[in-house]
Amino acid sequence: MKAKTILTKASLLLLAAAVDGGAMSLHAVDLAPARVYARPPLVEPFNPLMIRLRVLGVLPDSEGSSVNVGAVPPLSSPNSGLSISDRVVPELDITYFFTPNVSAELILAVTRHQISGTGMLSGLDIGKTSLLPPTLTLQYHFTQFGPFKPYIGAGINYTAFLHQSAAKAPFAGLMVTDLHVNNTVSPAIQFGFDYMLDRHWGLNFDVKKLWLRPDYSATVNGAIPVTGRANIDPWLVSGGVTYKF
Repeated sequence: MKAKTILTKASLLLLAAAVDGGAMSLHAVDLAPARVYARPPLVEPFNPLMIRLRVLGVLPDSEGSSVNVGAVPPLSSPNSGLSISDRVVPELDITYFFTPNVSAELILAVTRHQISGTGMLSGLDIGKTSLLPPTLTLQYHFTQFGPFKPYIGAGINYTAFLHQSAAKAPFAGLMVTDLHVNNTVSPAIQFGFDYMLDRHWGLNFDVKKLWLRPDYSATVNGAIPVTGRANIDPWLVSGGVTYKF
């Protein structure tokens, strides 16, 4: 009887120890810090396409243009040359990014210019022509300045001269007809910047320099041939709105 009582007490002690140990284990689990799973940062998808709508100023630098008019020595003087009018037009730019830093840009615009004489030919209205000067440049963009993103570029220009027309009014007894300006290829360099207002919209300023020197020909008074080279060499200065897809 006494042994049975001792056994019963031992069993109760073991049960109490087991219950107490389980409670301590549960308490330890409750006190264990909860694991925090950090959400990975949201990465915006890279879209390579950007467009710009700008106002473009075409500012020719025609110093050094040559004019040779038949066998009339005064008109063949080195003091004679050409003047090509400035022009402001809207312009569309399409840019494709190969990487966040490297892109290719194509600009599209059409400008209409007046051509007149200088020096010994001052006052002579030679004619008008339209320029279609698509320019393709490879650019490098600097991305370490936050929303301010400057870039530099270099490339090639092909200018087509369209709707060429000689002057209709005579000057000092001279009448220019049959004006023809040859299409030409020229190198181009550029620098500019975008200032991004948000992920998509920004402002742009851009400057390009072209070395555009086409040959041309015309006829004076229906008989005297006129030839030369027009050193147009324009600065292309533009500013406008950027949209990044």
